Amino acid sequence: MTYHLDGAVIPTGFDVPVEPLRRAAHFTGEPGCIADARSFAAHFLQQLRTEWCATIDERVDGAVLLVVSELVTNADRHSEGPYVLELEGTATSLTVMVYDSSSALPRVFPRDPGRVGRHGLEIVRALARDVDVQRVPVGKRVRAVLNLAG
Repeated sequence: MTYHLDGAVIPTGFDVPVEPLRRAAHFTGEPGCIADARSFAAHFLQQLRTEWCATIDERVDGAVLLVVSELVTNADRHSEGPYVLELEGTATSLTVMVYDSSSALPRVFPRDPGRVGRHGLEIVRALARDVDVQRVPVGKRVRAVLNLAG
């Protein structure tokens, strides 16, 4: 609810959404799925801007898309079936969750600039404030939480 007093707008706090914005997308692993996941995430960020009035700068926007790309790419390469991308956000944070059918937990390798590949989880850990992996009945869930404020 918003009150107007002599032309000034006074927010009361009641017009702020109570539940986080949540969306999920299912991907088959066919060519183009990774790009589709990035597009899904970009649309979700725009929804956060409009529905939650979230202020998301371009750097954070890019970090979110990179985290989504890395996690979905890992699910695409290492699972034997479809995977799910779930996004949950508020005005201040965004949680990226990827569920896949592989029960093998991802490994974090020591930093090695000479290594080709296998930097995905290292990148995600550098960009997110929190990263965890959990086995679920159908495989695993990788979750990364990012702050939206620059």
